Amino acid sequence: MKNLKLIFVCFFVTAYSFADVSPKEKEALLKLYHATQGDRWNVSWNIDAPVNTWQGVSVKKGKVVGINLEFNNLEGKLPDEIGDLVNLEKINLGFNKLEGEIPKSFGKLSNLRSLELFMNRFEGQIPAELGELKKLEILKLYSNKLTGEIPESLMQLPELKELLLGSNHLTGGIPVGISALKNLEKLSLMDNNLQGEIPSEIAQLSNLEELILSTNEFTGFLPEEFIMLTKLSTLMVSDNNLSQEYRTVSGDTPVSVSNLTLETATATMDIEKE
Repeated sequence: MKNLKLIFVCFFVTAYSFADVSPKEKEALLKLYHATQGDRWNVSWNIDAPVNTWQGVSVKKGKVVGINLEFNNLEGKLPDEIGDLVNLEKINLGFNKLEGEIPKSFGKLSNLRSLELFMNRFEGQIPAELGELKKLEILKLYSNKLTGEIPESLMQLPELKELLLGSNHLTGGIPVGISALKNLEKLSLMDNNLQGEIPSEIAQLSNLEELILSTNEFTGFLPEEFIMLTKLSTLMVSDNNLSQEYRTVSGDTPVSVSNLTLETATATMDIEKE
């Protein structure tokens, strides 16, 4: 009898672990499939099979927690129903042919930790609603056609570690509220149309390892306060309108105060490439 009970418990746990997802989540996935020409994907879905067998979809305890369709020939616009995948923790749709605006409904995904939409054809502004994703750690929107300013709401993401918005058409300046991103490790805004001075508030990001601001229209000098960025190992600010030329720093060894010289008169940064 004990063995029979054990078998029953194991069967129940296994069935629960691999149970199919809710109708609402399945419908959201089907909307994604049809909106992006799923029958033409490199690896398509058998939509008659259980969702947990669909390529790139991670299901845990009957909930869709991950989507990874990178390099899969998705083409078209993302449906608003993507916001119905409320249990989603990670989504990677990089290296595809997605276009149109990034759906504001992404802001409903309160469990999302990683949002990767890089190397597509997205247009319009970055949705301010992304600032609602308080668990977000990674935001990769680089190499699209995004316009407008960097939303202030993104400065309210306490867990953010990577903010990569390079190779778009962003304008305006870097929000001074960026100092609130205390966990930020990587910041890339290269190849945009950003203007103004580089804010000294960046120096408050004590965990920053990579700062890439090259190919914009920044003016002024590199803030002297950057000597406080003791974990910084990559710094790129070339091809701007700065009052002083700065050499690129790139290497595994953090930039220390001993090899970072900022002369107040000329703001000269004396750093050799590692």
